[in-house]
Amino acid sequence: MTSWLGRVLEVEVGAVAHGGHCVARAEGRVVFVRHALPGERVRVEVTEDNGGSFCRGDAVEVLSASEFRVEPPCPLAVPGGCGGCDWQHADPEYQRSLKAAVVAEQLQRLAGIEREVVVEAFEGGPLDWRSRVRLVADREGRAGLRAHHSHRVVALDDCPIAVPGALDDVLARRWRPGSELEVTSDGDGAVHVRELSTVRGKVRARQLAGGVAVQHAAGRDWHLDAHGFWQVHPDAAPTLAAVVGEWAEAPAGGTAWDLYAGVGLFASVLAAQVGSAGRVLAVESGRRAVADGEKNLADLPQVSWQAGRVEHVLASAAKPVDVVVLDPPRKGAGKAVVESIVAGSPDRIVYVACDPAALARDLAFFSSHGYSLTDLRAFDAFPMTHHVECVALLS
Repeated sequence: MTSWLGRVLEVEVGAVAHGGHCVARAEGRVVFVRHALPGERVRVEVTEDNGGSFCRGDAVEVLSASEFRVEPPCPLAVPGGCGGCDWQHADPEYQRSLKAAVVAEQLQRLAGIEREVVVEAFEGGPLDWRSRVRLVADREGRAGLRAHHSHRVVALDDCPIAVPGALDDVLARRWRPGSELEVTSDGDGAVHVRELSTVRGKVRARQLAGGVAVQHAAGRDWHLDAHGFWQVHPDAAPTLAAVVGEWAEAPAGGTAWDLYAGVGLFASVLAAQVGSAGRVLAVESGRRAVADGEKNLADLPQVSWQAGRVEHVLASAAKPVDVVVLDPPRKGAGKAVVESIVAGSPDRIVYVACDPAALARDLAFFSSHGYSLTDLRAFDAFPMTHHVECVALLS
């Protein structure tokens, strides 16, 4: 068929879909539309068309606006602009309702679970929250973010969702074109900057400021690799640790697994519950994270660490287990990991998820082994973007 790339279509915008866009239809094809809201009538310029039943586009003109449409706080959050945000054109409360609809739809479609979902806001509002940003230098050496689904770099003068001041020094200077810049503002307000550049096919890392971040959560001070894994929103780690602690209910003297453990945030919570007579197995594939975790939890001998793939480590782990907490990457845990978990016959499973589709797929796997969704909370840990953090309790 003839490509629609560059074509402008007039469409009625339908429901929100996973990924930061809404669904429209034109001439029998689905059009995934960014920068639109459900119920609007817009003109869409097709930006991607690989053939088949769907294409993608940007709403370049709003003919009939939603009552929930607002002026984006960032001038780059427009068609053809920065790809870092998805929903700046929507009222923040409405953004959360869109995310709730996505989570509910994914649960129903992929796991057969009918459930009303509410996405909870953190304090502080939708701006000034992003504590970790990865930028790239354009051909003139200006730091910026890539456009949506593109390698094109959009240079920044500011980023309203970033922690105030975190990017000031990085945006004020020029860099080697193509260099990537990792910026982290830690729990004490210190800014850490690392430059990644590719020279003769090899990636070279240069720490320009800081390197060891200090974070605060679960009643502890954490010292860790500033560019390793930690929650991006300042309120996320303390909130998730509290929910995990409430739902895990690991028995005193019992056994718990913390899978995809990072530096051991949830392991520390589980260790307090099982006490000195209990055991917590923390499994993490990143060796730097394991080293940081061992140092941070050196006062908790009931926590033992294993570096490696979760399904490989669990094959030889002592069973049964009372409680399992898992916080897998965006792709989810997958069937093999689910089977490794259920082999331990845990009474309770607490699943922390950053992607609702992956969560739903894994819940379907758990369901096939007799585990059901007991409770669910969702948090707006990434305001202005389509991302949402969920915590699910299975029993």
